[in-house]
Amino acid sequence: MSTDLLIEGRHFRRDWSSGYDIGRKAAAQNLSDIVAMGADPTALVVGLGLPADVGADWVDALTDGFRDECDLVGATVAGGDIARSETVVLGVTALGDLGGRSPVTRSGARPGDVVAVAGRLGYAAAGLALLGAGVTGGSPDLVTLLEAHRRPRPPYPCGPRAALLGATAMLDVSDGLLQDLGHVADASGVAVELDAAALRVPQALSVAARDLGADPLEWVLTGGDDHALAATFPPEVGLPPEWTRIGVVAEGRGVRVDGQTWARGGWDHFRA
Repeated sequence: MSTDLLIEGRHFRRDWSSGYDIGRKAAAQNLSDIVAMGADPTALVVGLGLPADVGADWVDALTDGFRDECDLVGATVAGGDIARSETVVLGVTALGDLGGRSPVTRSGARPGDVVAVAGRLGYAAAGLALLGAGVTGGSPDLVTLLEAHRRPRPPYPCGPRAALLGATAMLDVSDGLLQDLGHVADASGVAVELDAAALRVPQALSVAARDLGADPLEWVLTGGDDHALAATFPPEVGLPPEWTRIGVVAEGRGVRVDGQTWARGGWDHFRA
């Protein structure tokens, strides 16, 4: 089980995202937490706070977004509640089925393990930067990034498959790769060594970075909300093609990139 809270103005803006987009995003970030434990998502329960200016059509679109995202993994919206609030607030609880297996946690990484990721990194952060700069359209590359912010695409099947392969630790990348791998390092009492050359920067990120004068690797390392999966595997495990090796687990503490310590960046709930 996992629970997330989304608050208008903090996690989304209605002038940037439709009700449908917000439903897809809220469902995705909760369903990804379930697959990151190696479970199959089964249901969502949604608490919804609505201000007076939200109409029935917007709520219908939100509901459609939840339904369509749940359909991707065979889950349902099992229930919830609605109340009046000053802004749109969503409290979502996700449930899943481990099939009798133990969950994959953050605390099982061991020195010698391989660090790998599945899914996209930096796309949502680049999309947010574009929206913040007033960009609402453009080339296919830019549109891809804008849509990544509005509707993340977690690699749902990769979580349970990684668990079956013996992943020792796993989590979804919601707060940024360095921040989230830092959680694994802290919980497991190890260091994570990343190889910058393995963190390939896609063309779309390079295009947006050029337009905005930004560093695309910064988005890859610290951007959140893509809900990719990061995991550690025993070195003898052959990684499926959906997973990319990006580093190793070592003795020590913290996260390093090419031997250098980076500020974790990303989202910190107590400093934001």
